Amino acid sequence: MGEETFLQKLNRQKISYLFIIVPLALFIVFQLAPVFISFLWSFTKYDVLSSPRFVGLENYRNILFNDPLFWKAMKNTVFYVLGVVPAGVCLSLLLAVAIDQKIRFKNFFKSIFFLPTVTAIVAVSVIWKWLYAGEKYGLLNYWIMKLGFQPVDWLASPEWTLPSIMIMSIWAGLGYNMILFLAGLQTIPSAMYEAADIDGAGFWDKFFNITLPLLKPTIVFVTMMSFIFSFQVFEQVYIMTGGQEGIGGVLNSALTIVAYLYDKGFQKFQMGYASALAYLIFSCIFVLTMVNKRLMKTEVRY
Repeated sequence: MGEETFLQKLNRQKISYLFIIVPLALFIVFQLAPVFISFLWSFTKYDVLSSPRFVGLENYRNILFNDPLFWKAMKNTVFYVLGVVPAGVCLSLLLAVAIDQKIRFKNFFKSIFFLPTVTAIVAVSVIWKWLYAGEKYGLLNYWIMKLGFQPVDWLASPEWTLPSIMIMSIWAGLGYNMILFLAGLQTIPSAMYEAADIDGAGFWDKFFNITLPLLKPTIVFVTMMSFIFSFQVFEQVYIMTGGQEGIGGVLNSALTIVAYLYDKGFQKFQMGYASALAYLIFSCIFVLTMVNKRLMKTEVRY
């Protein structure tokens, strides 16, 4: 009886390995192998049509010291991140706090604000591109002219292209961050607010002295994830600026670092150069992740 039990366990282990092999093979072929191969390509000159030629650190030197377009893309990306993340986090936090109050149709408002999150970003970008269109077709400019103001070339002006994309990105990300904040608000004991009410504390007193301190882990998580996602912005830039001028709009005013990588790798077929760009982006995101890990060590006592 003991021997049969051992054989049964052995057979179950063999069957479990069969279930593991398939996802493991997919992970190795489509995740691990491309990462390793692209790392090797970053030290080569490779245009897809010919064999890779080893050039050492030449790609990295050219990117950092001889490529002003890279620094322009990095500058635009940093500007995008510093504009989108604080505004998005603050607005979604205030929205979550407002919806968390005792109001009617709470679930309806949650669904409405979360709807852009479950909509493909490509579809959202196409809709906003139409809203930003020229004075004859754009809905936004139509209402601006109705109010007596001059229309704005939202996506055709170097001054407005990147801010226009940032406005759309803030709107599109509100629902996702709002849900995370709502989940964090549910972890705050209601007894804290009841005690504050007995002491005569007002709404803002409770917000700054109870909600914000106890919500700090969620705020840190949402902020750092927003930094990482914003640093990798691509779809909005590609859909809303891709045209005759190329990705990035007029004078590359909205060119971001991932869009620049796409342009180098999949439009100009400079795969070695694009791979080096990818690992520089990875380094920046890795630093952000380490900062997140350090900040997440903060303990909150309820």
